[in-house]
Amino acid sequence: MNEFEQNVQSKRNDAIDSGIGFVVSFVFFSAIFVIGTVIQLLGK
Repeated sequence: MNEFEQNVQSKRNDAIDSGIGFVVSFVFFSAIFVIGTVIQLLGK
């Protein structure tokens, strides 16, 4: 084992962090899409 495997900073599951990152980015892009759609509909 190398030094970094013995002294880890976070023991949390990487899948949980990946899922949170995916959800946050998905919500962000969905909000951008909704805002753009609302502006487009108001402009007609």
